[in-house]
Amino acid sequence: MTTLERLEATIAARKSADPDSSWTAKLLSKGAQKCAQKFGEEAIEACMAVAKDDRQNLVYESADVLYHLLVMLAAKDVPLAEVLAELERREGTSGIAEKAARR
Repeated sequence: MTTLERLEATIAARKSADPDSSWTAKLLSKGAQKCAQKFGEEAIEACMAVAKDDRQNLVYESADVLYHLLVMLAAKDVPLAEVLAELERREGTSGIAEKAARR
C-alpha cells in the first residue's frame, strides 16, 4: 500500500469521527464546497512557494495539496484508484493530443 493509499484510508476512517476531535472530520462535515476551497487555498500556497523560489515550502505545501485533494475526493466519494486509473489511461498520450480529444 502506498503512502497516498494509506492516507486515503485514514481520511475514509475519519469521515465518521467527531469533528471536534479530527481536522479531517471537521472539513468533511462542512461539505464538499469547503473541502474544495481548502484545496484551492493550498494549491495557491504551493504556487506562491514556486514564485518565491522556496523549495522547502513547496515540498511542505505540496503535501498539504495532496492531503486536501484526497479530502475533497472523499467528500465526493471519488476513490483515488479512479483518479489513478484515469492517469494510467492517459499514459503515453501526448498532452496536446489528449486536450484536443476533449473538444
